[in-house]
Amino acid sequence: MKAARAAAAAANANDANEATDTTAFVEDYLPALLGQASHLVSSAFHRVVLAHGLSVAEWRVLASLADNGTMSTGRLAQLSLTKGPTATRLLDRMQARGQVQRLAHDGDRRVTLVRITPQGRRTVARLMTLAKQHEQAVLQPFGPDAARQLKQTLRRLIDSQSEPERPAAAGRTTN
Repeated sequence: MKAARAAAAAANANDANEATDTTAFVEDYLPALLGQASHLVSSAFHRVVLAHGLSVAEWRVLASLADNGTMSTGRLAQLSLTKGPTATRLLDRMQARGQVQRLAHDGDRRVTLVRITPQGRRTVARLMTLAKQHEQAVLQPFGPDAARQLKQTLRRLIDSQSEPERPAAAGRTTN
């Protein structure tokens, strides 16, 4: 009985491998799939962001800050997909326009905190509504359960690959 089960499992594994072997590498490689999906889903909305007078990086910073209160520049760079030196220059411009405010960290002088200003909230509020509408349109064909499961799986993947933020490095804003 065990031998029969083992043979059936091996046959199923071979069938799965054959299916994968006939699929082009990039059509079955997780990073390529995630990159393609991100590009396709994001591109249309990025045009909306640009039409509203923001760069994609500015949108990501304001959207990241809108619901998260105050955060370190390191965490903000991570959430907004921005490299540290680029984030510093970006935050300089956004602070000059009154969209964000930098604050000193009470316990660690090496950490700089950032928060959105009321003007920044007004700037991003309409885009957040449009972003949710865009998301609904993208996910609608899959139904609410599959959409919820997809998001949950992606959050788990992100959590499993993220390094914990180290306070000493979190807020560095050097160029």
